Parts: sequence; C-alpha cells; structure tokens
Amino acid sequence: MAARSVLVAGGGIAGTAAALGLHKAGYDVTVVEAHPDTAEDIGAFLTLASNGMRALAELDATDAVTAVGFPLTVLRLLDDRGTEMAHGPLGAADDPALRYRCLLRGELNAALQAEAVRRGILLRHGARLTSVTDAPDGVTAHFADGTTLTAALLVGADGLNSTVRRTAVAPRTQPRYAGQHVYYGYTDGHTHAATDGPPTPPDTRAITMVRGSGAAFGYAVSPAGRTYWFARVAGDLLPVGGPGHRTAGALLPLLRKDPTPAAGIVEACAGPVRVTNATEMPLGTPWHTGRVLLIGDAAHAASPATGQGASMALEDAVVLAKALRDSPDPHTAFARYEHHRRPRVEHNITVSGALSRGTRTTPADRGDDDTLTAQLAWDTPLPAAPGEHA
Repeated sequence: MAARSVLVAGGGIAGTAAALGLHKAGYDVTVVEAHPDTAEDIGAFLTLASNGMRALAELDATDAVTAVGFPLTVLRLLDDRGTEMAHGPLGAADDPALRYRCLLRGELNAALQAEAVRRGILLRHGARLTSVTDAPDGVTAHFADGTTLTAALLVGADGLNSTVRRTAVAPRTQPRYAGQHVYYGYTDGHTHAATDGPPTPPDTRAITMVRGSGAAFGYAVSPAGRTYWFARVAGDLLPVGGPGHRTAGALLPLLRKDPTPAAGIVEACAGPVRVTNATEMPLGTPWHTGRVLLIGDAAHAASPATGQGASMALEDAVVLAKALRDSPDPHTAFARYEHHRRPRVEHNITVSGALSRGTRTTPADRGDDDTLTAQLAWDTPLPAAPGEHA
C-alpha cells in the first residue's frame, strides 16, 4: 500500500471530480463505483452554476464538460400570472468557461469519468461497497463479491445513502425529508406560450423560473428545441422504494391554476416524468474519522431548491485536493478541508431547505465570491484552520 494512495468510493460527480483533483495533487487514485456503467440517473438533468464551472476549470476539466449540454446566460423570473418580474445576466455570463450549463446528470458523469480514465486514473465499475475498516495504517474497503481494496485514505463520495457514512463515519445519522417532491421531465417542440398569450419563440440562452401558486417551476430550452423542466411541490414523503418514474397527472392541476407557460409545457411532455423526494443531511453531520472522509451528498446533501448540489460537489473536489496537497497528514488536511467547506455547504442546506419548506422565497447570493475564488485557485495555498499548529 502506497502512502499516497486514495480509494474513492463513488464514481458520480463528487467522486470522479475528487479523483481528478487528487490525481493533479500527486496522489495515486482508484475510483470504485457500484453501477455497472456510466448511465446511472441518465433521466435527470441539472445545471452547473458559475462556481461549479470555476471548480471544473481548476481541475482542468472545462473542455470535457462543455462538450456536452448547453450554456445558459440569462435568468428570467415570472410570477404566478406569467408576468416577467426580472430578466438579467446569469452568473458569469461574460466568460464562456464560467457560464451556467444545463446537461443530463448521466452526461456529466460520463464526461468526468472519461476524463479520469484518459488521465490514467483507475475506475472500477460494478464494485458494490458493503463496509469499510479504518485502521491506523490504512483503510480497507469490502465489496459484495468478497474482494477488498486497501489504501492510505478513503474518500466516501457514495451519495445520500452512503455506505461509507453508515459503516465508518456517522452510523446514526440519516438524511431527512425536506418537504417537497421534485418532478423532472422533457418536452420537445413546445412554444412556451402562457395560457392567455400568443406563442413565443423560446430563448435558448435563458433559464426561466416561475413562482407558481401551487408549485415552483423552472425550464430551459436547448438549441435542439428540447425543454428541460422541473417542478417542486409540497407534499408527504413518497414511499421508499416507490416508482421513480410517474405520469404528470398529480402535477398538472396545480400548474393549471396559473396562466403561465408551465402547464402547457408539462401537458406536451410525451415521456415519463421522474419524481423524487427532496432530502437533506442534518447540520453538524460528522464528515471524517481516522483515514476516512465524506464529501458531496454523502456529507452535506441539500434539497435541490438552490440548484447548487453538483456545483458544491465540484468545489469539494478542489478544496480537498488542495488540503491534501498542502498538508499530507490526513488529520490536519481533513480538518483544514472541513474548516473551509462546512460554513458554505451548511448555509446552502439551510437556505435550500427553507425554500423547500416555504419559509423563504429567494436564495442568498452565495454563488461565486472572492473568498471562494481564492479557495478554488489551484496555485493559491489553502489557509490553515484555526489552531491547526497548536
């Protein structure tokens, strides 16, 4: 076992990006992923915000990701009457490398994984982790097929229902329901007219948010004419293990109350609609123990109301890589990482949860400030945590 070996559990956004960052920092990285291929969750889409795109740039992965999806440079906000309340630039719209990007989650996973393989990072699919054994001299991952892998460090990037968290870091901590169902769907060839207005050509640069009376709705139109849309609706927790794909029958009555484009977009959706529970991790969830650290949703999942989940995971990857580059001792590096990441991601959990529960109407602007820019800048050392050298 090499002293600079890292095993990353989870080949999604957080895990593969962490592998890119750790490899850049000089670590020998292996990624293990339970899913047999890259197409996991291909049906859901996401938006990468400018802060996420900045993190990708620091990982030298901009080109890999901008080869898929499409950019968004304009934000429109409509009220429940379909009246435009705001129209302006979205994020760092003037910088092509930092523009918001809309893409399928599976496309992003595939792009990051392909880039990792291109750089020589070992990626093992079909490896279902069952437990983790943390020892003073290394960490051993146990898999369902009876095999094991041992490394100096293990990064748990295995998502909301993390096996690493359950077996090694915080066994009593569980994600909780944030109070909303989230619908995702696609509509082809729709004109996006409000119910009382003429058809209008879609603006393929814009993401449009609709503050409906019964649902929060948003959509973006690709250059090919496909509308990517989502809706957030308050309701009881969907049964665990229930169908992930449903019709939009329960959603349409809520959208039809308002003369906005939302109902027409959903009515024209020909395919199945993905429905999930909005979930979040409790504040104060432990993130590390010994040689094991959690990142991404495994550590700090938030409801999707702020749209920052993927971008926060990409930020994690850069800051973790810098922390281990600048302080190879895992105890010190993990503490430094947590010092810089916890305030930001827990603020996002709080704001996003308040939006989901209806106790807040607008997210705080935490997208891409000077402090974050300095934290992500690869050539800038990551400052020590308070008391680190005590």
